[in-house]
Amino acid sequence: MATSERIRKCLFPAAGYGTRFLPATKAMPKEMLPIVNKPLIQYGVEEALEAGMTQIGFIVGRGKRAIADHFDNNYELEHQIAGTSKEKYLDDIRTVMDTCDFVFMRQREMLGLGHAILTGEPMIGSEPFAVVLADDLCAKPTDSNDLRALGQLAELYDRYQCSIIAIEEVPIEDTESYGVISGEEISPGIYQVSDMVEKPKPEDAPTNMAVIGRYILTPEIFEYLRNTPPGRNGEVQITDALRTLAQDRQVLAVKFKGERFDCGSVEGFVKATNYYFENEYSK
Repeated sequence: MATSERIRKCLFPAAGYGTRFLPATKAMPKEMLPIVNKPLIQYGVEEALEAGMTQIGFIVGRGKRAIADHFDNNYELEHQIAGTSKEKYLDDIRTVMDTCDFVFMRQREMLGLGHAILTGEPMIGSEPFAVVLADDLCAKPTDSNDLRALGQLAELYDRYQCSIIAIEEVPIEDTESYGVISGEEISPGIYQVSDMVEKPKPEDAPTNMAVIGRYILTPEIFEYLRNTPPGRNGEVQITDALRTLAQDRQVLAVKFKGERFDCGSVEGFVKATNYYFENEYSK
């Protein structure tokens, strides 16, 4: 693989139902839930753009049309607020729309994150790519000018040229909610993965280092996903495919800088809203 290869493409699996936010998500995609005045999915796309990725692929299911509408023009609204003080509220989304190209692919059955990523193969082709789960909202480190989590992974990819996943330490009692890694620390905060387990019970977890929703993946992952049998709940797990990949090639896990909010839970969503209101919106 050429050392100059740059990550251009990013996938956003967004086909889930968001049942933990019912009834709000009965008719609205969970990815469109707002943190203050901006939907979750836009925060994720802005993070990808910050990392230099401008080709954005959404893996969607039924009832997700609002995501496509959000990243498109709304001529009636824009005409109504043109020249008013409200027009500035569209600056961020217009920047994203003017800079990125968007592709939408349909995941017809909810067969797991691994299956969702495999659905995106026609867009990705033979390039390395990123995956962002919008439920995991990653804020910039508050004490530096560092990039957010995905940008940090992309910088490491430039050095290592291999699949890289973001991790953080979680309470051991919470491991059943995550994929968990074990491995050798080869540099401060950087681990060479030797094993990965999907949602282990606390007594079975090899460590408390949990995978969160930021990945840089090399294109051979698609072949590993095709050969990965369904795991828990009959779903194809990216964790299982990466575990097999790590036995054949280098896979790294990185403790990223910055705060991460689990916006797939009501508690995390409220924490994120408070954080962004206090640190960004109210300034």
